[in-house]
Amino acid sequence: MLPFIPFDILYSASGKRTVLVADDEIINREILGVILGSEYDLLFAQDGQAAFDLLQENRDTLSLVLLDLNMPRMTGQELLRRKKADPLLQSIPVIVLTTDQEAEVESLRLGAIDFIPKPYPKPDVILARVQRTIELSEDRHLIRATEYDHLTGLYNREYFYSYAEQIDLHHKGTDMDAMVIDVNHFHLINERCGKAWGDGLLQRIAARLRAAVRAQGGIVCRRGADTFLVYCPHREDYEAVLAAASRGLTGAEDAAAFRVRLRMGVYSRVDKALEMERRFDRAKLAADTVRNNYSRSIAMYDDALHQSELYAAQLTDDFYEAIAQNQFLVYYQPKFDVRGDTPLLSSAEALVRWQHPKLGLISPGKFIPLFEENGMISALNHYVWRAAAAQIRDWKERFGIVVPVSVNVSRTDTLNDQLPDIISGIVEEFGVAPGDYMLEITESAYTDDSDHIIATVKALRARGFRIEMDDFGTGYSSLAMLSKLPLDVIKLDMTFVRNAYGETRDVRMLELILGIAGHLGVPVVAEGVETAEQAEGLKALGCEIIQGFYFSRPLPPDQFDRLIAERVRVHSEAPSVFGKKSAPAPFF
Repeated sequence: MLPFIPFDILYSASGKRTVLVADDEIINREILGVILGSEYDLLFAQDGQAAFDLLQENRDTLSLVLLDLNMPRMTGQELLRRKKADPLLQSIPVIVLTTDQEAEVESLRLGAIDFIPKPYPKPDVILARVQRTIELSEDRHLIRATEYDHLTGLYNREYFYSYAEQIDLHHKGTDMDAMVIDVNHFHLINERCGKAWGDGLLQRIAARLRAAVRAQGGIVCRRGADTFLVYCPHREDYEAVLAAASRGLTGAEDAAAFRVRLRMGVYSRVDKALEMERRFDRAKLAADTVRNNYSRSIAMYDDALHQSELYAAQLTDDFYEAIAQNQFLVYYQPKFDVRGDTPLLSSAEALVRWQHPKLGLISPGKFIPLFEENGMISALNHYVWRAAAAQIRDWKERFGIVVPVSVNVSRTDTLNDQLPDIISGIVEEFGVAPGDYMLEITESAYTDDSDHIIATVKALRARGFRIEMDDFGTGYSSLAMLSKLPLDVIKLDMTFVRNAYGETRDVRMLELILGIAGHLGVPVVAEGVETAEQAEGLKALGCEIIQGFYFSRPLPPDQFDRLIAERVRVHSEAPSVFGKKSAPAPFF
């Protein structure tokens, strides 16, 4: 609940609104002073120029002007013209004092709100008109303050939706388009050029968008930091709209000399049975498909996106029931130590699949990004964490050895201050040593809130957990930053392996990364290894651990048992290779 604010403190020190009385007749000023003085703080002007000067000096506190039309030095009409031309004065209401009824129309055109005839009516009539005019003006100011975005002057989201619904109501037979326009990487623009330049950029985009669609009856709103909505009669020239909004956005001064790119999503000929917000959700869904596409800037919402949306909605709706019914299956992809003559099972990565009762086996690529976006990923991760800890204990009890397992930790999880306690509680519950429970955190997560995440990772390492930097090499962290990060293993992104042994046959990047890892004193896991050439090449370059289809696909626990059984056999024949039973693999 908002705190109570006495309304009177918003006005003068006396708690009264301020009214300017401009009349060259002293008797008229005195009469109005007597009538209004007990209710309002009054300012007086005896000619038009003095009135205009007081208007400018007190523009922030004036609630009303009572204006005589026939005054020396500046007429009331001329004052109204100057006031109308000044954006800082336009909103101050004016009641005209006149005996000339023919002047009323011209005064209204110049911005007057009401009239008080001369000779003056009864005091109660004057007080009522003054009070009502001030109330209407204040109401208009409040509505305007909530109706428009303060930075761009566009409608805000709530009023925009309301006006869009009014358009539908009065133009039922008109096909309408919903458009969403986003600025690519706007947060980087703010960081590079400063907030003031970023604000100016948004103002320019807003003005250009409004100009581009206004003639066709379109309306525009700013939704969120860098997202704009357009609702307009159906058109085909979307490229022209985006080009108009993009024109002249690239600055040439200071840090702003770089290209600003916009992207647009269009839901053409909207289904008017849908709620207004859902129409723009569809346009936003289309816009997001070209988020990092430098060859396309416009995307249309179509049937394929519609089916994808329905599919995502079903997965979201079914999520919590799937958790309760254990529909999520945890598979384990083995990691092999390739330093010796024979690759040896050293650990595994826990990977999740969804055995949906109606949709069948669903791969993680279809639901992980969705759950990361809608905030469900933490609940799924907790499910996998517990399953992995239980599996480590099960293998230890049945085979007498420990197979370390790494689990994925999302960016959302790393921002949770309770993460160290949560994971510690899981391993304690299942009797697993923290050193056998490895945590994979993507390289990109470190750049979102690096100080907070680094502090969390340090707290986890202090409790004995080992940290793998997943997807290393995707281009987010600098070498200077990497040298400061707390980590125990670097996990090489699979694209490096594919590129090194693809058409270019260039392994220099792999050599560089392995050299960095050697300098930092941490082992490297290469994932996505699919061929003997890749495996042998990585081993020759000094990579210690390999994971990928070349050795094994992710396996359900019962199939993974066979790999453990083989490792136990090797251990029994050559214990010096494996170390003591129930000990973690030695490569870490």
